[in-house]
Amino acid sequence: MNVITRLPVLPVSYDPSFEVADEDEAETRDELVKTLRSISETTFKDSGHATRSVHAKSHGLLRAELRVVDDLPPVLAQGMFAKPGSWPVVMRLSTVPGDILDDSVSTPRGLAIKVIGVEGERLQGSENAVTQDFVLVNGPAFSAPGAKKFLTVLKLLAFTTDKAPGLKKALSAIFRGTERAIETLGGKSETLKALGGHPETHILGETFFSQVPILFGPYMAKVSIAPISAELMQLANASLDVNGRPNGLREAVVNFFTATAGEWELRIQLCTDLHTMPVEDASVVWPEEQSPYIAVARITAKPQLAWSETRARAIDDGMSFSPWHGIAAHRPIGSVMRIRKVAYEMSANFRAMHNSHRIEEPRDLNDLPA
Repeated sequence: MNVITRLPVLPVSYDPSFEVADEDEAETRDELVKTLRSISETTFKDSGHATRSVHAKSHGLLRAELRVVDDLPPVLAQGMFAKPGSWPVVMRLSTVPGDILDDSVSTPRGLAIKVIGVEGERLQGSENAVTQDFVLVNGPAFSAPGAKKFLTVLKLLAFTTDKAPGLKKALSAIFRGTERAIETLGGKSETLKALGGHPETHILGETFFSQVPILFGPYMAKVSIAPISAELMQLANASLDVNGRPNGLREAVVNFFTATAGEWELRIQLCTDLHTMPVEDASVVWPEEQSPYIAVARITAKPQLAWSETRARAIDDGMSFSPWHGIAAHRPIGSVMRIRKVAYEMSANFRAMHNSHRIEEPRDLNDLPA
């Protein structure tokens, strides 16, 4: 792997003063949890099965291996990347909505990974686990600057949950056309994408981003996972016709991994300037010309059955993914990350209770269905 051994500018060391909560952040958090719960209650009432409040539909459930790059320079050898090694990984590919929609309603894509066997001082609520989670979406910036604006977007998504699925398909086509027109003029609308205006492309060609920062040892960083194997890279921006195929994305992932392996790089982008790389404004894209994404690990997934009902029960129902599952060296920071802790805990508890299925952090993958 090619690794940058020297950054053009030294990263900024974290200081607690960089995190500044709104006076009413607790009220915003409570309202956000209430909104997410309403989504879960709506979908449970209709389906009889509890799913995630967002990213409910999985398209790929993969077993993989993460290997840390050899000979990382000290500035990059932080936290779980402090020394070479390899760990088993679970990867979950998904799309944003909290209801299970036909894939012709095209929305942003997500990737959650769970690394198993990570040592180090644990985050609060994760003390008895040995996992490190990264939760990512296929865009470099979050849809809102902070928790309060995110709540506004979430309420819009909650209002549309389980409403007129046939109409959503038609609107998705309109939104995709509108988004293409906006992008032709040099702009973009994250709201349009969230409501169904995302391009109909292959999910395995996507590059995923944490969008919001975490600690990286004494520093601060955003995380990205990008495809590097030739077969995956060929799928970047590749059109995928899912019309008439309600689970077209899932079928494409399963078909790919039937006989093909996939490789990604896990990359980090260190904060080198608080003015252009703010901690509390998650809507700002950190400029890569100031601080490039640098590979610190590689993830490899061998050919396998990439989705099955049995594996869905084990992962979709039996695991939760949260940036707060991890070690203190990678503690989530910023407004969006702070409210996520309680929100993710609520979602996991709701699913466990209504599905009568225990959710726990794995200590190995010996029982994961092949």
